[in-house]
Amino acid sequence: MTDDTAIVELADVGKDYGNLHALSGINLQVRQGEVTCILGDNGAGKSTLIKVVAGLHQHSSGEYRIDGRATTLDSPRQALDLGIAAVYQDLALVSLMPVWRNFFLGSELTTGSWPFTKLDRDTMWRETDDALTKMGIELADLEQPIGTLSGGQKQVVAIARAIHFGARVLILDEPTAALGVHQSGLVLKYVASAAREHNVGDIFITHNPHHAYLVGDHFSVLNQGEMTLDEKREDLSLDDLMYHMGGGAGLEALEHELRN
Repeated sequence: MTDDTAIVELADVGKDYGNLHALSGINLQVRQGEVTCILGDNGAGKSTLIKVVAGLHQHSSGEYRIDGRATTLDSPRQALDLGIAAVYQDLALVSLMPVWRNFFLGSELTTGSWPFTKLDRDTMWRETDDALTKMGIELADLEQPIGTLSGGQKQVVAIARAIHFGARVLILDEPTAALGVHQSGLVLKYVASAAREHNVGDIFITHNPHHAYLVGDHFSVLNQGEMTLDEKREDLSLDDLMYHMGGGAGLEALEHELRN
């Protein structure tokens, strides 16, 4: 793998569900240290794209490449083993468990020999504290139930967890969708930090062009399963991004019809 090789690349990828074409001709490259923003309204194909990249669904056509090699993922576990992690809106957290237990949920460390094994609480607590500190995340108490954290804090803990467990590509599914301004700013800060400071390739899924433009390096817009925009930040203004999100040429044609 050369430095210019994308970690994840979709080449003319399509996804069909019977006669329904959910994705068609999708081309996408995700590189280390960059935030790739995928934008689109509800029904645009964003969720299907996530499922293909994260190994939940296999693509129907085209090529899915990881580190330059054509790949067909059989499961999210295989994707995780290759360094592709998804942080979904529900975050897969157990509200009543403390922060450190949620951090290691599904990957618990143990000590002792079977049948006398037990959770290695001290090591998990310490590694959670170290991982959050490295990300610049400050929490008052790792023993507090994670359900008591704000929505933004939960998101950044989930981001830190993914990086700690070796994520090279981090898929973030609408992480700011239900958050206010302050909490959205907190999450966006750590989305950018994951790429710039931890060299992760972020895939930031959102319907908010303002949030995307604050952190994005590359922008793709989906509409009815097709990619209608694929541009680098230096070639795109926020107004251009909003124009494409709003329907672009389709809206112009509609306005022309209304005036005639």
